[in-house]
Amino acid sequence: MEKSRLRAAILNAASRNAALVIKNAKIVNVFTEEIIEGDVAIRDGIILGVGSFSGKQEIDAKGAYLTPGLIDGHVHIESSMAHPSRFANVILEKGTTTIIADPHEIVNVCGLAGLRYMMEAAEKTALDVRFMVPSCVPATPFDHSGAVLEADDMKAPLADDRVLGVGEFMNCPGILNGDDAVLDKLVAAYEAKKPIDGHSPGVTGKDLQAYASAQIRTDHECFTLDDVEARLQAGMYVMLRNGSACHDLPNLVRAVTPANLRRFLLCSDDLHPKTIFEKGHLNEHL
Repeated sequence: MEKSRLRAAILNAASRNAALVIKNAKIVNVFTEEIIEGDVAIRDGIILGVGSFSGKQEIDAKGAYLTPGLIDGHVHIESSMAHPSRFANVILEKGTTTIIADPHEIVNVCGLAGLRYMMEAAEKTALDVRFMVPSCVPATPFDHSGAVLEADDMKAPLADDRVLGVGEFMNCPGILNGDDAVLDKLVAAYEAKKPIDGHSPGVTGKDLQAYASAQIRTDHECFTLDDVEARLQAGMYVMLRNGSACHDLPNLVRAVTPANLRRFLLCSDDLHPKTIFEKGHLNEHL
């Protein structure tokens, strides 16, 4: 941040003057897990403070809840059958400001050209779109959908700041059997110092422990409370999924406690426009 901008932010915060103030809101404080009634002051994209403020522009929230932008931890934009800009338009108005997109479908058809297309399209939206490079292209050895992505192909995308890591690693048997090509993909992620998302439905016991030992960080394929507990105990994060195809969150949310809540994320996985229009997005999850 430039020193002049920093000085202006500090002085305006101290004097309680702001360019924009959102007034009379129920502010969700995610640091202290409480709801505070008051105003939020903003200048040049910086939150100056929470409390009682006046500003050049004031928006009366009229007691509505004000939260940080919501983040979808795992979603396939292609499942919406919409261009990234259209997808962004409908979820932004639901309070989602960031998504972690796994362009698994388009990369299976078009290879890295599909990933580049999605990244370029995402840059033209107001939505903050971060990507995971797909791990299983093709999805299974029996697929012939148009592209093959090996470990060497994944290295360049993993070096891109817009790519956060490796997408859901569906090839559980490949990991558990120590297949060379699979291990090469894991090593590519380790060398890039980027995380790996998981996909391990029905994997339990020692197999789950072995899967987690490959530094798989997350799983969105939990169907029972036992599934959740096993993954938490293995050190994984659990994504509570509620999309168009799978509705696991209403059942699995019972596993969330004050002791473990920081190990959970929200995700939709596959989301159709009809679902968004009728039910919403992460706002409906909450």
